[in-house]
Amino acid sequence: PTADASLGSGDDSLDGLSNHVPRCPLTPSLSPRKRTTSQSKTEPPLLRTSKRTIYTAGRPPWYNVTGTTFKEAFVIGLCGGSASGKTTVANKIIEALDVPWVVLLSMDSFYKVLNKEEQELAAKNEYNFDHPDAFDFELLVNILRKLKKGKSIKVPVYDFTTHSRRKEWKTVYGANVVIFEGILAFANKELLKLLDMKVFVDTDSDIRLIRRLKRDISQRGRDISGIIKQYNKFVKPAFEQYIEPTVQVADIVVPRGGENFVALDLIVQHVHSQLEKREITVRSALASAHQGQPLPKTLSVMESTPQVRGMHTIIRNRETNRDEFIFYSKRLMRLLIEHALSFLPLKSVSVETPQGSIYEGKRLCGNRITGVSILRAGETMEQALMAVCKDIRLGKILIQTNHDTGEPELHYLRLPKDISEDYVILMDSTVSTGAAALMAVRVLLDHDVAEDKIFLLSLLMAEMGVHSVAYAFPKVRIITTAVDKEVNDQFHIIPGIGNFGDRYFGTDAPSDWCESDEGMEF
Repeated sequence: PTADASLGSGDDSLDGLSNHVPRCPLTPSLSPRKRTTSQSKTEPPLLRTSKRTIYTAGRPPWYNVTGTTFKEAFVIGLCGGSASGKTTVANKIIEALDVPWVVLLSMDSFYKVLNKEEQELAAKNEYNFDHPDAFDFELLVNILRKLKKGKSIKVPVYDFTTHSRRKEWKTVYGANVVIFEGILAFANKELLKLLDMKVFVDTDSDIRLIRRLKRDISQRGRDISGIIKQYNKFVKPAFEQYIEPTVQVADIVVPRGGENFVALDLIVQHVHSQLEKREITVRSALASAHQGQPLPKTLSVMESTPQVRGMHTIIRNRETNRDEFIFYSKRLMRLLIEHALSFLPLKSVSVETPQGSIYEGKRLCGNRITGVSILRAGETMEQALMAVCKDIRLGKILIQTNHDTGEPELHYLRLPKDISEDYVILMDSTVSTGAAALMAVRVLLDHDVAEDKIFLLSLLMAEMGVHSVAYAFPKVRIITTAVDKEVNDQFHIIPGIGNFGDRYFGTDAPSDWCESDEGMEF
């Protein structure tokens, strides 16, 4: 099964990870696609059982230690005539690849919106949907270019019944591999430059006509005579003039479409070999960098008053019971949030008091504030933020370490819509190497949040983590209640605070607990 909603940000994202089981309805990936609307989507990494679907893999780093996107998505272009089986081939490649975070981008999403006159022609099967002029290539190239670079993008949803774009566009983000399919996928020079692999699906014209008849009758409610008329007038000539000649630029031609398992296997092997060349190691590089450097100017450590030091003494003490740990952690979080808000830009305003006098005051300069927690321990800071900031919007990012590679992996995110205009308070309980914080900031930047509008808050940080974030993102404001000097071989902060998530939630850390476990010192 595949989730028919994008795994990116926005309210159409998946709703949470209770035992990593998605709540959204799942549809079989090889079922006949319903072509009343265009079908661009993200394919999450899944483990399929008879009763449920479980997330099994995260997205490894797609950036280097400077925070710069280093690993572009691998883009496969699938071209072929109408009803040649491009989507079937795409789905079979996705299944065989077994690579997390695959995006299927359909050219159908990029039909131009028809005016009244064109809609009347379409209703009479007199409009040519197979001509290059029917597609918005400028929008398509722009979106595919951004997706290839790792940015969050919004894809239009085209409604074939009204020949218009729906109001709500789909948000797509997090592509390791992009499969782009369409009848004119090779017809634009700028588009061809973005394709790392070009596959032409070659299917007999009679078979394509039969498939088109079945699809348009059952899914679009059209009559046979209208379909035949459109096919002879537009579809067949367009194939011969614009589509068939582009087979010359293809790297691989796949006869018989999804039934050609030998060709599909060759495609999958090639993609795997290309992805292996792009692997990045981030955490080991972070651990060896920035040693002996002075702390950056973007760091603000809360004043260590006797009160603050007393609370640290309690929460750092291994003998402190859970109730006291939670109570004093919450007090410290509240102070940290209040301290952080003082760094937001303010503008001068005048208000009239009940006594009729004028008071010269301050007000937030700019748009909203949004809180984003790095799950699970960062979520503990949300209550303090909501107590201080009225009606604040919240987002969540789940990052865990892969035990085999030692690298952080992005498993899930849910961000509010239009976050790009907001000041973002990014929250995690502790920051050790900075690997998780680095990934979370990169996610926000990919969603067009301005770097200087991101505030990273943590109760405790290691110097290594501070340097890692500041080196990669020099405009991000880093705010904490304390900075410890050392990180041991297991990436634990020394003297540290232990596994904050386990101590707060009352769960036991495994015997080989490390930074990967939710709430551990990232």
